[in-house]
Formats: sequence, structure tokens, C-alpha cells
Amino acid sequence: MATIDILGVPHAYDLTAPTAKGSPGSPESPKEETPTGQTLVFIHGWLLSRGYWQPLIERLAPDYQCLCYDLRGFGDSQPIRRWNLNGKSMPRPGKLDDAAGAEPAGSCYTPAAYGADLVVLLKQLGISSAWLIGHSLGGSIALWGASIYSECVRGVVCVNSGGGIYLKEEFERFRTAGEQLVKWRPRWICQLPLIDLLFTRAQVARPIARSWGRQRLIDFAVAHPEAALGTLLDSTTEDEVHRLPELVSRLEQPVYFIAGAEDPVMNPKYVRHLASFHPMFHQGSETVMEIPDCGHLSMLEYPDVVESEIRRILANY
Repeated sequence: MATIDILGVPHAYDLTAPTAKGSPGSPESPKEETPTGQTLVFIHGWLLSRGYWQPLIERLAPDYQCLCYDLRGFGDSQPIRRWNLNGKSMPRPGKLDDAAGAEPAGSCYTPAAYGADLVVLLKQLGISSAWLIGHSLGGSIALWGASIYSECVRGVVCVNSGGGIYLKEEFERFRTAGEQLVKWRPRWICQLPLIDLLFTRAQVARPIARSWGRQRLIDFAVAHPEAALGTLLDSTTEDEVHRLPELVSRLEQPVYFIAGAEDPVMNPKYVRHLASFHPMFHQGSETVMEIPDCGHLSMLEYPDVVESEIRRILANY
């Protein structure tokens, strides 16, 4: 793990070694190492962290340089003074000049604000050509990153991510439940016996490995209170939900979507709805791939399938 300062907050990230130029696996590919070659950038979802991408990165790193990082306030990307049980106020990041006007004034937890963080990360690491792969909320952040830094981002893959339809009652219930959830997170919850088993079954079609359940429990407990609540509320307003389709329609880069057929959080019909706003959707391109018997954590439930789909996508560019 390495750390880098982004707008006043230390961010944890992992970056694999650059790979040889040329087509992955091609025997005639030159063996020259290039730190400025195409990089796959993985962005996690709400109350998660960068580690959930490791099964995919292990499969893809031999052929692609891979970057994963913890979003501001999640995982190991915490303020310098980590919050205590009373909840320390998180330092507000400064505005990013390149993203002027991208986020509503007064908010630093919108997907646009996190997209601005991402742009700073890419610039500081010298990454000039990237595909963004985002899970759930991370998919929205990837779309914003592609919009803000179009000269660098070559394309986007949204995993278990969609939306664009605002259903008032459903969103109000979701926001209320989520708000109660993030406000009640005593640190001692990690010490309760067997509670990690609940996290192996939450939002998935089949139970995941207990080690991942334990990791989900830890990430749930350590997420910064202001960031956990801020991302929930700022990403689910009516304006923000309606902003996504407009954003997708403006993107000139290719955008693909991977959905779980049994996803209880992001139903495939909402994934297709958002995908339908991109020009490629109406040009005969297969931009939406649905995984049978899969819930909201495709990269853990079916890493081989997600890997194959990412390779299929990248082979066209």
C-alpha cells in the first residue's frame, strides 16, 4: 500500500507494475516497459474499499497495469486525525480548477467531487491513458471522471451500476434506512461473534467467502461518518439521479455496463436504462452484459466472468 495526498486527505492506493507495450499476450509485443501505457483504474462502491478488486487485478495485472484506491473517507483513505466514536469532522477538500462547475456549490461528497479527486490522483501518478472500472457508486464516479478528464480516460466499465430514474418513495426509504445504518456503527460491532456471516449474505445471490464478509464488516465500521453519510445523501438526490443520464449522453468515450441478474440494489432494468442514453447503445453495440445468478458484488461472485468481459471490451480498442 502507498499513500498520496489529494486535496488535503491522504489516499491509500495500490499500483501494479507497468506492462509491455502491444496487445496483451501477443508474442510479437515489444518488451519495453512503459509507465505511461494504458492503465485500468478500479473504483469501489459505498462502504467498501479497494481490496474487493484484488481477485480481478490478480487476473488482469499480467497484461494491464492496474490501479485501485480507497475513496476519501473509506478504507485506509482517512483524515490524518482518524475519527473517534464521537465522529471527528472531516477536513473539506479544496476545489479542483479543472472541474470548475462540475459539482454543486457547498457539497464535497457528490460523485462529481469524487471524480475530481480521481483526476488529481491520475495526474499525480502520471497516468495519461486509463480505463475506469467502477462498482456501484464507483460507477457514477467513473462517469464523472471520464467527463472531467476526457483527454486521459479512454473508456468506462460500470459494474453493478446504473440508475437515472428517481422513484420518490423508494429513494426516501432508502435514504432513511441508510442514514440510520451509518449513524449506528459502534466500533465494538466488529467483536460480535458470527456477525461477519451476515455480511457474507448481504446483497449477493449466493454467500461469498467468510473472509470477504469480515472485510465488509470492517469497512462498514471504519468508514468516516461524514463521508459515509455525505456520499449516501449527495448521490441520491433527485437532481443527482437525473443528472446521470445527461452525463452519459455527453460522453464521447465508450461506456459498458456489467449487471447482476439477481442484484437487489441495482436491478438490471435500471442498468439498461442508464446505458440507453449513450450513443453506442443505439448503434448495435453490446454495451450491457448481465451475469445470471449474480447479486451486487459481481467482482467477488463471478470474477472470472467479469475478467472475461473486461478483456472482451478492451480487445476492441
